[in-house]
Amino acid sequence: MDLRSFPSLLLIGILLLATSCVQKPAIFKEHRTVFKIGDHPTWAKKVWNDSNWERRIKRIPEGEIFWSRTGIDILKAPKEFQSYVLQIDAYGEYEIFWDGVLIGKNGNPGQEAELSPEGELWVTYSIPTHLATEGAHVLALRLSNYYFPDHVGYYEIEIADYEDLLTDQLIKTSYMHVFAGAFLIISIYFLFLFLNNRKEYPTLIFSVCCFLIFALVLTVFSEDYVSIHYSVHVIRLHIINSFLLGISFLIPYYFSIQFPYSRRRLSLILYAVLLIFFWLISDHAFNIKTVGMVLSMWCFSFGVVAYGAYRRARGARLVLVSLLLSVVVFLASGFVISLYTGLGLILLGMLYLLTLRIKDQRLAYENSLVQSTRLRLELLKKNIQPHFLMNTLTSLIDWVEESPKKGVLFIEALAREFDLFNQVEDQTLIPIEQEIALCRTHLEIMKYRKEINYSWQEEGIDPEERIPPAIFHTLLENGITHSLPQQDNSIHFKLVFESNSEYKCYMFLTFAAGVRDATSREEGTGLKYVKARLTESYDAKWGLTSEPTDHGWKNTLKIYS
Repeated sequence: MDLRSFPSLLLIGILLLATSCVQKPAIFKEHRTVFKIGDHPTWAKKVWNDSNWERRIKRIPEGEIFWSRTGIDILKAPKEFQSYVLQIDAYGEYEIFWDGVLIGKNGNPGQEAELSPEGELWVTYSIPTHLATEGAHVLALRLSNYYFPDHVGYYEIEIADYEDLLTDQLIKTSYMHVFAGAFLIISIYFLFLFLNNRKEYPTLIFSVCCFLIFALVLTVFSEDYVSIHYSVHVIRLHIINSFLLGISFLIPYYFSIQFPYSRRRLSLILYAVLLIFFWLISDHAFNIKTVGMVLSMWCFSFGVVAYGAYRRARGARLVLVSLLLSVVVFLASGFVISLYTGLGLILLGMLYLLTLRIKDQRLAYENSLVQSTRLRLELLKKNIQPHFLMNTLTSLIDWVEESPKKGVLFIEALAREFDLFNQVEDQTLIPIEQEIALCRTHLEIMKYRKEINYSWQEEGIDPEERIPPAIFHTLLENGITHSLPQQDNSIHFKLVFESNSEYKCYMFLTFAAGVRDATSREEGTGLKYVKARLTESYDAKWGLTSEPTDHGWKNTLKIYS
């Protein structure tokens, strides 16, 4: 899948979201709502003196019946064959009256303690045509709120043409699911990218953010097709707030990785504490929690990205523009629309940063291929360099003339070394035992060439370990070239392996009478080859030291976990 198509996919989703939210002219006007504890059927009448009713009741004890009355003006009467419907979102089980006429019932008001929960949180009722005339009307509810007695009057109403309401809900739900689906696809795609390269945590963070937005949209807009009782609505709100908590933390955390700054960990801890404070606020104070977390997310992200733009970090300015655009959307539309549109714009900025990072990785990979090819050529040159071949063949001629049997052994050793080189030249990592075999074979050749008694020993070697090819072979060549033989005309080499939870350590020891030209040994082309091979295989997770000792020379290689 082409990564460049993802910004277009997200942008289409954002545009669909924006076009789904075009406001139609209002057909009703809602007046104040008043409440009264008690129960009397005359309170449903259109004409009733409710001037002494309360504007707010803090708590209804023991699930008692209470009434609410709301004045509503119909601004435009329905046309012929057109019907108005009333959509209500209310805490409680209730009976609903329009101008004194019962038009619907939701549950069993006053009997919630004895009966199991019945009814739905979001319900639509048809308004009789003869009662939907232009002018003043009264909406009366006979309610009980047994499960949340301190949440009196928590309801919203909407009056619309039935076909318009149905069409609008279908369009809104369809567009929001397309919007959510785009995030789900992107989330899965970047999750697979992370599984292929588990060191790229920004990719995982972006994938999780996309999935959380997908889950958030699905949970919020499930009200259009999932019926729940008001008693479990708090669970839904808690789930929504939990998703929003994750999004509000991960987005600034992602930007802090892309644009690092001093004391990043401390600021993230304090920010997390702030988010948890908002999250712990009562779920019924949904607007306060949501606005608090979203505003905190935007301010923290803006600060981090603005710092990145100040430091001229690549991509920071474009991300800063996306954050400012989200503010424009918020000022031009409602909170719900601006929330999802703003999140889409912010994730576009995050995706842009991720594409820059992936581009850099691709370039680095291409450079590594060039580097790997060059290293293979270096290894091949080490194998067939003219100077080495000329001296080896000269020594071979002498041995064939003086001792044909030893000359044959010399040829066999040379053939084994060439064969081992051919086996490892295309490999990035080889078994340590193969590397040791290469070193032993080289010592056999040099023993004939220089007529010095070379010996080899290893200690603690783990046969399961793998290392870059010709690493110790190169150190061995340096030891042969720069070391003076001991009094018995011998030079001894020893490879020691140790490991712990932090690193693996190889010590390559040379036992000789002395070392000639130590400066050249430290800066020569051989060590440059070794370092290039180590960087190719382990990035920066290695360390190599070389130093003289009383017995000769010591090279220490550490490969960190």
